[in-house]
Amino acid sequence: MEPVVRAMPPQSEFLLAACQAGAEGAVRERMAVGWPDVKPGAWRRGVVTFRLPAPVQDLPADLLDRLVFARTLMHSLGQVTGSDPAALAAEATARAGTTGWQRVHCWHRQFVPGSQRPTLAEPVAAALAATLAACGLPAQTDPTARPGDLVLDVVVDSPERWWVGWHRAAEPATCWPGGIHRLATGPLPVGKVSRAWLKLDEAIALFGIPLAAGERSVELGAAPGGACQRLLEAGLRVVGVDPAIVDPAVAALPGFTQWRMRARDVPVARFAGFDWLVADMNIDPRSTLAALGRVATAKGVRPAGIVATFKLPVWSRAGEVAEWLAAFAGWGFRTRARQLSSSGRELCVVATPGGVRPRPARRPRGA
Repeated sequence: MEPVVRAMPPQSEFLLAACQAGAEGAVRERMAVGWPDVKPGAWRRGVVTFRLPAPVQDLPADLLDRLVFARTLMHSLGQVTGSDPAALAAEATARAGTTGWQRVHCWHRQFVPGSQRPTLAEPVAAALAATLAACGLPAQTDPTARPGDLVLDVVVDSPERWWVGWHRAAEPATCWPGGIHRLATGPLPVGKVSRAWLKLDEAIALFGIPLAAGERSVELGAAPGGACQRLLEAGLRVVGVDPAIVDPAVAALPGFTQWRMRARDVPVARFAGFDWLVADMNIDPRSTLAALGRVATAKGVRPAGIVATFKLPVWSRAGEVAEWLAAFAGWGFRTRARQLSSSGRELCVVATPGGVRPRPARRPRGA
C-alpha cells in the first residue's frame, strides 16, 4: 500500500487518552468537568476515547492538567488489524501519511510500571521503523520528542490490532512515548534504594520543579529514603521524618539528617526555614492532607513548594481530588496534579505559593 503524503496531520474527531489500567473512569469523570463539550466514547484498560465537538489541530494547553489521571493524549485515526506486522505498519503509515513526522511513539495500552518483560510494542516499533525508512524518513535513534515535534502514535492493543494517531509534543509527558518516563519501563537504576527515588525523578522532570543546590527540604514519611536520596543528589540539605530506619546508604550521605519520630509529633516550629516540604506516606489521603496542612499553615512556616504523594486505596477516591486541591488553595498555594507513570494507584501534587494565605477570622469581642 502506497503511503499518502500530507503536509499537515489528518483531521480527526476522536481523542485517545492513555492512562494507568483502572483509571479509565477517573479520566472520563475529569473530562466531563474539564472539557464538557467532549463526549466519552469507547474504552479499554489503559485507554479512553472521546469524540471532539469538531476536528481540531490544537488541544487546550492545560488539558492534561485538567484530566489529572491521563498520561498523554493523541488525535485518534482509528485501528488497523491483521496478522502481519509489516502489513499493519504499512497500513498505519498510509493512514497517517508520512510528511512531517519528527518522532514515532509506540507503546502498549496496558503498560505496567517497573515491568522488565519485553513488551508487544517492541516488534511493532521495529516494523514501523522499517516501513518509515522505506518511505524515506530518517531512522529514529531516540523516541523522545522535543517540544513542537509532530509525533506519529501507535498504541498496541494486541499483535493483531493497533490504534493509530498523532499529537504535537509540548510538555514533558507528551515528549515521552505513551507519556511514560524513560526509567519507568525497567528496574530501578543501580544504587537507588526505593521507587520513591524514581517517582520524584519523574515529578521533577514532568512539573519542572526548580530545586536548587543549598536549599533545605524536609520529607514526611521518609523511610527507606528514596525521595531523600533524589533530593540529596540535587544538592539539597535534607531532613527525613520517620520513626522507621532510613537505608544506611542514604543515612550516610552528607547533608542528610533523620528525625526518628512521627510527623505529627514534630513541633511545627521546627519546620521553619525549609524551602521544600515533601510527603510520601502510606496512609489515607485525608491523613496526608492533614499532615501537610499542619505544617503549611503554621505560623512562621512558608515553604517555597510542596511535593506530595496521595495514595488511593480504591479508584472511587479519585472523586475527592478537587477537594484536596481546594485545601491547598485555602492554604494559599497553586497546584498541579498528575498520576505519574512510575507510580501505582497514587497521585502526585506539586504546590507553590500563589496569592495571600487567608488570615484566620478574628474572634468577636466578648466571645
